[in-house]
Amino acid sequence: MTIQINIQLPNDVFSALRTNPETFVQEMRLAAAVKWYEVGTLSQSKAAEIAGVSRHQFLEALHRYNVSPFQVTPEELAQELARD
Repeated sequence: MTIQINIQLPNDVFSALRTNPETFVQEMRLAAAVKWYEVGTLSQSKAAEIAGVSRHQFLEALHRYNVSPFQVTPEELAQELARD
């Protein structure tokens, strides 16, 4: 089941971004999913699902947005390494 949501945007937003409405919506879904992943709200697989892309494509988007694919802080990583 899917839910359709309507968002009102000024007509000139698409020309300012040099895109069409369909591409804009896809990029907006991807950007939101990347941000929610970055702040730890979503897993990679759920974020990819929300973005409407494969997990591999989502990992490529993380790189494009300069977001680490790892949800571990440096402190958590150090603690994990210290346990071994």
